[in-house]
Amino acid sequence: MKIAIAGIGTIGRKVVSSFVEGHLKNFELVAVSSGQKEKAQEFLLKHGLDVPCVDNNQIADHADVVVDCAPTAAFPSIAIPTLENGKKLVTVSGAGILAHPEIVAMAHESAGQIILATGALLGFDAVRAAAEGKIYEVTMITRKPPMSLRKAPYLREIGIDVDMLVEATCVFKGTAREGAAAFPANVNVAAALGLAGIGPDLTKLEIWADPALTRNTHHIVVDSDSAKLQMSIENIPTEENPGTGKITSLSLIACLRGLTNPLRVGS
Repeated sequence: MKIAIAGIGTIGRKVVSSFVEGHLKNFELVAVSSGQKEKAQEFLLKHGLDVPCVDNNQIADHADVVVDCAPTAAFPSIAIPTLENGKKLVTVSGAGILAHPEIVAMAHESAGQIILATGALLGFDAVRAAAEGKIYEVTMITRKPPMSLRKAPYLREIGIDVDMLVEATCVFKGTAREGAAAFPANVNVAAALGLAGIGPDLTKLEIWADPALTRNTHHIVVDSDSAKLQMSIENIPTEENPGTGKITSLSLIACLRGLTNPLRVGS
């Protein structure tokens, strides 16, 4: 299966490295795209990979599957040409999907497919199963060390300097849709939870900046007619980008392996 990777940053580099290390043997890496082409090409050559670095709107021409590892702002430039070509799009950008809901219809019309990987969230299978019945309420509380929220433009707009906080502070309270729009690079997990469950407009979200933490944490409560779910996860931030957990790139790799493995565990 031919694969292309859009975005060679913190997440994309880990996915590329998985090819070099032989973890994706059923795939052939045929192209990448990047907003910083020279750095991307240097990284590829350093790892002995001779593949073209193309523009986002050309990447789907080369591959069967496009893996979106780019910032949320680049999502439509990757998703639209991929789906117009009837290809598979694998992404962790729940925020991108909420901002561009028209791509779902586009995938349907072109026989393409959007696969939203688990990312930094747990319990996807259980939430999706509960959604086949009746879900009454979904609440998510995200707590992050201030450095993980430092680049969030929403906080600058409302005048919060997270580096000045000395105690845990709630910096956002609203719906998953509102949170994904305010923090597109920080709470893709909330957008994904909303899409998996009762919808982003009914999923409640709180975001806290907590100087006492060193990990990005999420606590989720789902009340339904089939089960009450309580889930907590503590994600270790990457050194390069504290806003991204190490498990996010691993989730994409696991998702890709599931496309070709003879045994796939999970719904």
